[in-house]
Amino acid sequence: MSTLESSLTTLAGLKGALSAAVVDYNSGMVLGSKGNGIDIEVASAGNTELIRAKLRTMKDLGITGTVEDILVTLDQQYHILRPSQSSPGLFIYFILDKETGNLALARRKVQDVDRDLVV
Repeated sequence: MSTLESSLTTLAGLKGALSAAVVDYNSGMVLGSKGNGIDIEVASAGNTELIRAKLRTMKDLGITGTVEDILVTLDQQYHILRPSQSSPGLFIYFILDKETGNLALARRKVQDVDRDLVV
């Protein structure tokens, strides 16, 4: 089990990491974050809407199961949003530099952090 602080430190330590946060998608509130250069409060609020829309659409379509993660690819960044399996109502938000980061490793680390996260 990992605390919120140690989980964010793990993600922020990845090569190419720009920002990491744990967000409550019911309220849009950031519970904790690490990183710089990005207004994580604004980014988290906007991506909370993305998570809510996906979950609502799945419900409307009768799709069962869970969202593992959502990947938003920008020209210079990857944004990984993972609704938490271990802490329902939360999502892990990780921003990775496209040029210097490793997407496969980042997705795996986000999954690992989710598995071990204690909030």
